Amino acid sequence: MSGVLQPDATARFDDPTEASSVYAKGFFGSLSDSGRLTLDRYEAVYLSEMERVTLTLSSGVPVSWPNAFRRAVRSDPGFPVRYLVYRDLRQRGYVVRASPPPVAFSVLPRGGILHKTPSRYWVEALSERVPFDLARIFDLADRAQSAKKVLLLALVDEESDLTYYRVRRPSPTGALPPRPLDRPTEGWLSEDRVTVHDPTAVEELGRELAYGSRLGSRLELSLLEAVYLATSGQLAVRDAKSGRPVPLERLERRARRLDPRFDERRAAYADLRARQLVVKTGFKYGAHFRAYPRNPTHAHARYLVQAVPAGHVTAWPDVAGNVRVAQGVRKEFLVAGVAPSSQVRFLSLERIRP
Repeated sequence: MSGVLQPDATARFDDPTEASSVYAKGFFGSLSDSGRLTLDRYEAVYLSEMERVTLTLSSGVPVSWPNAFRRAVRSDPGFPVRYLVYRDLRQRGYVVRASPPPVAFSVLPRGGILHKTPSRYWVEALSERVPFDLARIFDLADRAQSAKKVLLLALVDEESDLTYYRVRRPSPTGALPPRPLDRPTEGWLSEDRVTVHDPTAVEELGRELAYGSRLGSRLELSLLEAVYLATSGQLAVRDAKSGRPVPLERLERRARRLDPRFDERRAAYADLRARQLVVKTGFKYGAHFRAYPRNPTHAHARYLVQAVPAGHVTAWPDVAGNVRVAQGVRKEFLVAGVAPSSQVRFLSLERIRP
């Protein structure tokens, strides 16, 4: 079956019989009322590579697959990365259609019939060298959710291997309602932690409300936990050396000096606690927090959470490592994007095989 390759690397099949045959074997191209078939550049290059069609110029001169590929690259500099994703999805048995922005492709579920089965996936193709732009991915996730599509990010590495990430806008929730202490307590500040000694407060904070770490008869709170409790009036802090009161503002300044991302972490911590989750450090997993649906004595952590500014931009390998660690320990990786107003939005990334 022979088609005519156009200057923009699309292809045209004028013979209705051949056009129908190409279309029927995988829903390639778009059929006109007259029976003419038009392939977009992904379809034309793919079918040429698979040797399912032959392509010629309008003059009748044959066009090899490498030349068809080069013509597509000239028409669209981003074609090589997107074509690898298109090719991979087609090889996996999916019906794939080029999509208008904001994503590269719209993909039917396996066994879907074009124009009868709604597409299931939106797929954006990205090189690993393109920065991880949190604001853009939030926008894609919001649009996909509104359109009732599953958003997949297809990352192409320097060796042309593909990694797929499913992206969601989750609403993490737990089952440990926050409540204030029966009466405020006192804590002693030493460097980067606050120690509580009152036995009643240690029992209530440490065992019932799952704050801090119990060491013998005392409770060790992180600065983040201490600021959170002091903000709500549940904890009065004194300096362990001088015995003098430490105002909240001074405690916050010390926390910011020790942790440049303290404000983002504080907003995310407060939001997670308000969602009835128990929040502990995620240091051992390379994340800011691990979050439990219930008291850690009765449940495993469900989430690993990284708190960053809403406009966060970083390298994809950093994100890939976080996701890999989270899934390796059977947890969901969440990015908490914190706006200047301290509003927090969550993004879930999960490595999958489509």
